[in-house]
Amino acid sequence: MKVLVTGADGMLGTHIVRELLDQGYDVSVFLLPGIEAPTLEGLAIERIYGNVLDAEVVDKAVEGCDAAIHAAALTDVWPNRSEKVRKVNIDGTRNMIDAALKHQLQRFIYIGSGSSFAFGTPEQPGTEEGPFVGHMYQLDYIDSKHAAQDLVLAATKEQGLPALVIAPTFMFGAYDSKPGAGQMILSLYERKLMFSTHGGRNFVYTGDVAVATVNALKKGRVGECYLAGHENLSYVEAFDRISKAVKSEVKIIRLPNFLIKVVGELGSMAGNITNKAPLVSAPMAKIACDRQCFSSAKAVAELDMPQTSLETAVQHAFSWFVDNGYVSIK
Repeated sequence: MKVLVTGADGMLGTHIVRELLDQGYDVSVFLLPGIEAPTLEGLAIERIYGNVLDAEVVDKAVEGCDAAIHAAALTDVWPNRSEKVRKVNIDGTRNMIDAALKHQLQRFIYIGSGSSFAFGTPEQPGTEEGPFVGHMYQLDYIDSKHAAQDLVLAATKEQGLPALVIAPTFMFGAYDSKPGAGQMILSLYERKLMFSTHGGRNFVYTGDVAVATVNALKKGRVGECYLAGHENLSYVEAFDRISKAVKSEVKIIRLPNFLIKVVGELGSMAGNITNKAPLVSAPMAKIACDRQCFSSAKAVAELDMPQTSLETAVQHAFSWFVDNGYVSIK
């Protein structure tokens, strides 16, 4: 089976490509022109260059493939509202759907986001049945990912697109070249992160999400969504375990949520004046104060998704950072 992967140079995309190769698939990757993609260096893959907003190029990339995994997305959260983010995440997904239908792909896997579902508590975590509540944060990234997911599910129901949605939570792993989530690990190691809200998240190893995604090419149910996560932890719990995993224990001070939100409001005001991304914006402060707990039981049961510990995920990420010069061992 030949599989096309968009967003293949990202942290999750790189894991997906490597998992596909490990499972014996023929892999093509769709990359933006000019992208060197060092995380894919040396892999036996076909590289196709183009933009998901170019429907003609997307059509040619999908032609000849048996399946596609659409992981490409803009994840920018500043500014809060961004037409560019909406166009890439929504129109790019629409182009992929149209090409998948035209070329009658056997499977179409859309990489969504846990933020497209209502979160719960540690006692009653959110599931795939939860409604979308992310609009309260007023972030085009979150809104656009949900809108794109709706396009995929509508095409599945109305046009017979053989699609599944994989919705990751907060991922740690190697190949985080930006870095994205891994910045939390680096900040804790360097003792630059010392404060926390009363909120929390569901944390997951990127490699586990990749396994679930590739397994979805043959397993799972068409038209279904699968939350891909693992451990529900408060930030204080997570920061403690992360710092111990990288042998740099930090005493975390938990601040009142209202103070974090004030800092976020001030950050957004400063960002609007200076046109520079603030360290903390109002929407990100609100997210940080919520306890975003989810259940990945469905993905574990139907997609054989592994459940790797937070410590192992952090160690994979940290080792990659060290090997690639992001940080020096103290």
